[in-house]
Amino acid sequence: MKGLLRQQGKRAVLQHLMDVMRNVASEAGMAIMAVRADGFVTGWKADASPVTKADKAAEAIILSRLAEAFPDIPAMAEEACSEGMEGCATKTGFFLIDPLDGTREFVAGRNEFTVNIALVQAGRPVAGVVFAPALNEMYAGSALGAFRWCTPYGDAEPISARDYVPEAAVALASRSHRTGQTDLFLERLQPAQIVSMGSSLKFCRIAEGVADIYPCFGTTMEWDTAAGEAVLEAAGGTVRTPDGLTLTYGKHERLGRGGFANPEFIATGRTAG
Repeated sequence: MKGLLRQQGKRAVLQHLMDVMRNVASEAGMAIMAVRADGFVTGWKADASPVTKADKAAEAIILSRLAEAFPDIPAMAEEACSEGMEGCATKTGFFLIDPLDGTREFVAGRNEFTVNIALVQAGRPVAGVVFAPALNEMYAGSALGAFRWCTPYGDAEPISARDYVPEAAVALASRSHRTGQTDLFLERLQPAQIVSMGSSLKFCRIAEGVADIYPCFGTTMEWDTAAGEAVLEAAGGTVRTPDGLTLTYGKHERLGRGGFANPEFIATGRTAG
């Protein structure tokens, strides 16, 4: 791990990392779509959130493939964490994984669900991949820049967040986790348009310049946001708490299981200053 991180500024090493993450996300996405085609039964976790065999199949693929490619980098994944696995994050770095972000969208038959894989270093996501298998859209963000693929193995298209202009903003709101506080924020903001959307695609839509702001005053976990934040920040956008602070990842090492939760945050396109 230390060797990788020391070399991460070297383009070839970072490109290899991103290629592996994209390939792994694509394979996991295909497994999710196979479960969708075959049919599935929805289960429920202790926190009343849904889980399906697609979540578990995708997570098993991701953990196995990443361990093969990068055996010295620990990984933290949603389903394993929900079953009690802790302590795998390290100060030097770790993979943070949501194998199926937007399970409620998946269960409802909508297409706004994603595979999220991020590399976290010193508490911040330094590389991330978001794949929406039902839409066949792949996004990646790192020091190499931010990119979108219309198919997982097509040509990369550089993307960039547009300037955030509040009065002309297209605002994104969570479809399944929208709160009264979010509604109050949007009422004060008075954006030009409000679009409801699921999963980490909200970060990606801002990163590619088709939306401007995503206020989140509901509950999210670190694996929900790390990959999307990496993509958005590589595209020039920002993710900050209402107090202007950045999100921190790997907090559970200090705070226990409660550390997996994110604070409230607001994601935006490019802002002045």
